[in-house]
Amino acid sequence: MINPEQYTPGPARGAQIRKEGEKWTLILVRELHHSPEKVWEALTDPEHLREWAPFEVDGSLGTVGTVRLTWVGTPASIETRVTRADAPKVLEYSDTRWELEAFGGGTRLTLWHNIDRRFIAWGAAGWHICFDVLERRLAGKPIGRIVGSEALKFDWQRLNAEYAKQFGIETPHWPTKPAQDAGTS
Repeated sequence: MINPEQYTPGPARGAQIRKEGEKWTLILVRELHHSPEKVWEALTDPEHLREWAPFEVDGSLGTVGTVRLTWVGTPASIETRVTRADAPKVLEYSDTRWELEAFGGGTRLTLWHNIDRRFIAWGAAGWHICFDVLERRLAGKPIGRIVGSEALKFDWQRLNAEYAKQFGIETPHWPTKPAQDAGTS
């Protein structure tokens, strides 16, 4: 396991949001120094996903069909349908779309993720860290998966605030200590 002294995420970057009524879409772009084929494998293979993604799947995302997807920190898996798998260019499932474009000897990776507007900055901060972990893993310098509550140890709060400011939204007010039950003394 990595400690915060070994990894600190850079500033918020490469993100935007689209709003269509109540539907909000987080769009993140990251340029990776690896081929689209290598990135595709990391996006679709369950073993690779367990190393960097905020979820696990019970089968490949690389073919159209159904898999069980479990978000880290949630007790139940959900049935997820892969609706498009055009290797190594486009992957779509559930509320997520990935595009891979060959770019400068590597890949421009674009993620579209439909997300509740209350959590849009949270999602951007979390995916930012996941993309950093992915980049290092593909480079042969893995730092281990950093998702869920583990991300809080790695400057996630700063990233959340930076993305919220970039998106022009307010960040939730975090309690400084656990709330006390008013009925106890």
